[in-house]
Amino acid sequence: MDFDLSEEQEAVRGLAEQVFAGCAGIDRVRAVEQTEDRIDEELWKELAGTGLLSLALPERFGGAGLGLVELCVLLREQGRTVAPVPLWPALLGALAVAGHGSPEQQQAWLPRTADGSLRLTLALEEFGPADPAAPATVAVRDGDLWRLTGSKAAVPALHGARRVVVSATGPDGPALFLLDPAERGVTAERAETTTREISSHLALDGAVAEPLGGPGALAALLDRVRTALAAVQVGVAEGALRQAAAYLGEREQFGRPLATFQAVAHQVADCYIDIEAMRVTLWQAAWLLDRGEDPGTAVLVAKWWADDAGQRVVHRVVHLHGGMGVDVDYPVHRHLLWGKQIAGTLGSPGADLDRLGALLAAGTGAAS
Repeated sequence: MDFDLSEEQEAVRGLAEQVFAGCAGIDRVRAVEQTEDRIDEELWKELAGTGLLSLALPERFGGAGLGLVELCVLLREQGRTVAPVPLWPALLGALAVAGHGSPEQQQAWLPRTADGSLRLTLALEEFGPADPAAPATVAVRDGDLWRLTGSKAAVPALHGARRVVVSATGPDGPALFLLDPAERGVTAERAETTTREISSHLALDGAVAEPLGGPGALAALLDRVRTALAAVQVGVAEGALRQAAAYLGEREQFGRPLATFQAVAHQVADCYIDIEAMRVTLWQAAWLLDRGEDPGTAVLVAKWWADDAGQRVVHRVVHLHGGMGVDVDYPVHRHLLWGKQIAGTLGSPGADLDRLGALLAAGTGAAS
């Protein structure tokens, strides 16, 4: 496998780097953090105007018709700058509609997702030690309607989202549904967080929703969401290490730059090794999914490396900054917060290892 970016993917990376560098500088991110919803709407419009929001959507709906790899290239660049826009929930929600929605659902939501005029989001997590692949939220048929009852935790960027892709268990097993957050029977409670966009908890009491695909749709979406989160985490770790390199090259102790000390060099080298492992496992998972192949354990391996090694990197970087690392006026703390939150999304590293063990025991890990 060749994990070097193609010419087209390199063009995506360059454009994304340019947009985030111009619109997600430290001062801009700090200003957005003071707003009510902590979403940079101007940056969202810029991403839409450059076509980056529609990279992986079908051309007939205004997209570029590219794949998950290109989407991960974009998410990695976002992670480097910790830019405050809800890319992964909005774009993965759109991919779910593109891959599993009816023609009517696709026509209703994808063109406006592509041009940035509306956003979708995802509700895939629940409270307690729940397995995202086996949601406790229940979907029951009521004549021609489906009704959802249960609780969904930490729904990202619910405010401003026109539809929510919700996981629930119906008569045929786990499935996806498309929910209007303004529907009767839906109660949203904002969950305060110190990082990324504001999230919300949803209480569903017989809320009407549309089915989105059939059996297997949830499993396919979870694979893509885990891979997308790994891509963001790779960028977060790379951005943190870049900040550490700049800091260590400028700060001096005993008349020498901190970067010249052996103990410091060892920690930076450990960060580099972890990031390389994160990067390789990410592209393997994304490449297999884009080719339509069974990823085996590749997705869980990528997510585990992103969660486990990603946290090591951001913690080392904070340590290398000394007291400056824990100062919230200094930008490196954002990488620590993003790294910790991503590592807990869809389960902890320990939960990922448990799932990996189950797949290996079942003999389904050949792809990794």
